[in-house]
Amino acid sequence: MSVLTAFGKLPTLNSATILLVGTNEIFQQQFAETILKETRDLKINIHLADSFPLPPERDHVRPRIDLIVFIINMQSKYSYSNIEASLVHVDANFFLGKVCFLATGAGRLNQISVEVNAVLKLADLYCSPVLFCELESEKIRIATAQRLLRMLRICAGHMSGISALSFSSLMKSSIDDSSFLA
Repeated sequence: MSVLTAFGKLPTLNSATILLVGTNEIFQQQFAETILKETRDLKINIHLADSFPLPPERDHVRPRIDLIVFIINMQSKYSYSNIEASLVHVDANFFLGKVCFLATGAGRLNQISVEVNAVLKLADLYCSPVLFCELESEKIRIATAQRLLRMLRICAGHMSGISALSFSSLMKSSIDDSSFLA
């Protein structure tokens, strides 16, 4: 079983690598293009995968992954189970602030196949933030891309004074603190 390691390779100067993992290739491609359009001062490498494990024969040419984004389509149980099965192939060090879940399609409650609580429990189990968005909407896709780019800069070490782990714990505590608002 091949496990993707978090610190197996050295970082590269003025660049960052994001890995988008999900079953909907069209949304992945659109989202990757949006991320690239929103990038200004940093060279961004975007890799797409439908699941883990990644092919081991490409390990030697694969760059260091700074952020893994698991895209869960809330309208597909297959998408959720695919992500759930992929998580066992990720090194535990990635869950120290270098993983994010992106749940799409939650806005259409009458069409969802995956419970919101299931996604929240999965994110909680892996100590990772979850973002809910609609990738079909260009404005929301742009806003989500901008948010992920800020996270990517932190995860790649391009923001002084904050680490991926401290940022992740800030995200986690803000999500936990929001429960008293309900």
